[in-house]
Amino acid sequence: MFRLLKRLKATEWLQALVSLVFIVAQVWLDLKLPDYMSEITRLTQTPGSAIADIWLAGGKMLLCALGSVFSAVIVGFFAARIAASFSQRLRSQLFSKVDSFSMEEINRFSTDSLITRSTNDITQVQMLITMGLQMIIKAPIMVIWAVTKIAGKGLEWSMATGVTVLIMLAVISVMMVLVLPKFRKMQTLTDNLTRVTRENLTGLRVVRAYNAESYQEAKFERANTELTETQLFTNRGMALMMPIITTLMSGLNLAIYWIGATLINNAGLMDRLTLFSNMVVFSAYAMQVILSFMMLVMIFVLWPRASVSAKRINEVLETAPSILDGKKTQGEPDKEGEIEFRNVNFRYPGAADDVLCGISFTARRGEIVAFIGSTGSGKTTLVNLIPRFYDATAGEVLVDGVNVRDYTQEALHNKIGYVPQKAVTFRGTVAGNIRYGDNGKAAATDEEVITAMKIAQGADFVEQMEGQYEAEIAQAGSNLSGGQKQRLAVARAVARKPEIYIFDDSFSALDYKTDRALRTALRRETAGITSLIVAQRIGTILDADQIIVLNEGAIAGKGTHKELLKTCEVYQEIAMSQLSEEELSA
Repeated sequence: MFRLLKRLKATEWLQALVSLVFIVAQVWLDLKLPDYMSEITRLTQTPGSAIADIWLAGGKMLLCALGSVFSAVIVGFFAARIAASFSQRLRSQLFSKVDSFSMEEINRFSTDSLITRSTNDITQVQMLITMGLQMIIKAPIMVIWAVTKIAGKGLEWSMATGVTVLIMLAVISVMMVLVLPKFRKMQTLTDNLTRVTRENLTGLRVVRAYNAESYQEAKFERANTELTETQLFTNRGMALMMPIITTLMSGLNLAIYWIGATLINNAGLMDRLTLFSNMVVFSAYAMQVILSFMMLVMIFVLWPRASVSAKRINEVLETAPSILDGKKTQGEPDKEGEIEFRNVNFRYPGAADDVLCGISFTARRGEIVAFIGSTGSGKTTLVNLIPRFYDATAGEVLVDGVNVRDYTQEALHNKIGYVPQKAVTFRGTVAGNIRYGDNGKAAATDEEVITAMKIAQGADFVEQMEGQYEAEIAQAGSNLSGGQKQRLAVARAVARKPEIYIFDDSFSALDYKTDRALRTALRRETAGITSLIVAQRIGTILDADQIIVLNEGAIAGKGTHKELLKTCEVYQEIAMSQLSEEELSA
């Protein structure tokens, strides 16, 4: 928690300092109230006292109470302001940090956990700061000041107060030992609940298609029940503390008056008024001490969970990204658009074996290089090394003759038009999706957006939509078909006018006619641009300048379609499973 609080700005510390001044003022005013109460008690018990003196003491008492309320409002204002601004900045820092993560860090934390850390965890810290500034600072000041006020006013009363405080500390300690581990567990269970909910919502079509609603409900119920039971345990534990403290408070009050009555009964006539006055003051100050401990109990309710949340937030903020920027922004001019793999190996973090072994090839400017192989052969992993979603474990990946590690990530990504395996669309308009992001160039004009969509063979369905290129795209493209989303993703890459295209199985949802038309348009309109195509269908890559066949992470063959039919057994098997004898002979 303290490591996280170091991220507070100087202005926020200044506001906290101002709050401290008002807290001290509030405590002083609260502790002045018993003095005026004692004075009123003495005046009422003293024969001949003027009523004006009683009204004056009462007026001062009222002013102290109003001043205390005013100070409390000021402290509450600053506490809320500090907590809100700090939480806002933490969310921004977390978002920026996650944006800098490679897929390795994203997978390590998991999407669900990162969502919980950005929302629920920050809320817990915000609540602690809001309450803590008002209570965690006020309570110790109140206790120490109150104790100094009652010191020497009665040994018997002091002993009763000391015993009560010791019992209270013992109760708090036992509760913390029992409850703290549960607080730590609650955030993990919240992650799990987020995961189950997210899975259900994103896979709703499959859930309904398989009549799995009851199965998903049972799954959610298990996660929900486990979290609820843990919360109930902690809440019951904390709920027990309040009646125990209230009982101790009432018991102490009773003890003070019982001891006071005994002392007054045994005292001489002249000392009785002083003892009575001291008893009233001591009782008020003792209640302030107990109330201060009640404040600390409330902080103890919030602290354990907020402490766990702060640790989880720090884990994200202090994680160093595994992929760091280089310094270069440009490659070698004579090798523009060229991609080279030099004996590249890759292993996923924590995996036992390499996914890619000894990969070497060169894709020259303007060439179409295709990758084909069985599922799990490493095709997607290979192309993901080019934009540095992961870094190669061994060997070199070069773009424009420069190792990708030496580029700034922004410069490297500006060279690439990437279309992922699963087409991604964003909430907004058709044109907004095509112009998406900062390409390092001027934003595509309306004419360029239309041209890109025509090349992607998507102009027909866009022009039928209401609003055409200003038509709304729903979240995750739920109002588009799979093929339409793929064509929109292709248009986004084309509008970028990159040096290199990466199509990661990006035509799988298209029919053969649209697939061929799209590839023909791409070859015609984007001549001189290097294209890497990951494909499952041989029909998609027949006209590629170079086809690389992958088998269990290694290159099993390299060449054109005709050459591989003669030389590569793996390619022959794939071809025979997809093409007829007439197509093979042709």
